[in-house]
Amino acid sequence: MTSFKPKDISTAKLHGYLLSAVAPRPIAFASTIDANGNPNLSPFSFFNVFSANPPIMIFSPARRVRDNTTKHTLENAENTKEVVINVVNYDIVQQMSLSSTEYAAGVNEFEKAGLTMLKSDIVKPFRVAESPVQFECKVNNIVKLGTEGGAGNLIICEVVKLHINDEVLNENGSIDQEKLDLVSRAGGSYYSRAKAGFFEIPKPLSTLGIGVDALPENIRNSNILTGNDLGLLGNVETLPTKAEIKAYVNMHDNITLNDIEKHKKAQNLLSFGDVESAWKVLLS
Repeated sequence: MTSFKPKDISTAKLHGYLLSAVAPRPIAFASTIDANGNPNLSPFSFFNVFSANPPIMIFSPARRVRDNTTKHTLENAENTKEVVINVVNYDIVQQMSLSSTEYAAGVNEFEKAGLTMLKSDIVKPFRVAESPVQFECKVNNIVKLGTEGGAGNLIICEVVKLHINDEVLNENGSIDQEKLDLVSRAGGSYYSRAKAGFFEIPKPLSTLGIGVDALPENIRNSNILTGNDLGLLGNVETLPTKAEIKAYVNMHDNITLNDIEKHKKAQNLLSFGDVESAWKVLLS
């Protein structure tokens, strides 16, 4: 058995061990607003529910290991004392992943991820309309666990209103776990679908994806492509060039498809993770 004390290894390595061993973890898809009213949306897997009376949830936006900076969500929660925690199901997992890209302050991750802002009833941050369960929360306290990179910040939230999509309820008014189809986080690029097990999503950390809002209108409003498909397409830094598209078309016997056929073919390619070819089909 390999054994060591936390201080004997780097914070980054320890961080990796912790996230891989303590898994899967539920995801708090946290919506906040900054002091100027700009929306922000980001997922956090240091999260759980800790009390029913009062209803308390805690999530932790940790200080970044690589440069010891803090996240916009933490700054917003400190300034406004409000947050909406949305749950993540499989239907929005790719869009959730795209929203974790470190866009600049003031960039609206709802728009980048192609998700719908839904006005809350009590707090100012918006809800994610596509999320099957949404919790409007007041921030009761923030406990800072340290000042170095990797240190957590426990945002202690009290639920003041919750919203549940009727489609995930059974005949008794209880949540049906099969219908809810939650997704959780594990180590590295791994996620776990509650009713189907592990799958991988490449981390969108090294580049800034163009975002769903930058997709051509006919693709963004497709009747074929799902939100997850659009999330995959939006998580590219650049689109293929005309020369690359022409070469792809020539390699595939000069394919000529209408929009519906293109979208279906692209969706099939996306199901195998071939985002580059999907884009070439869509833009051919």
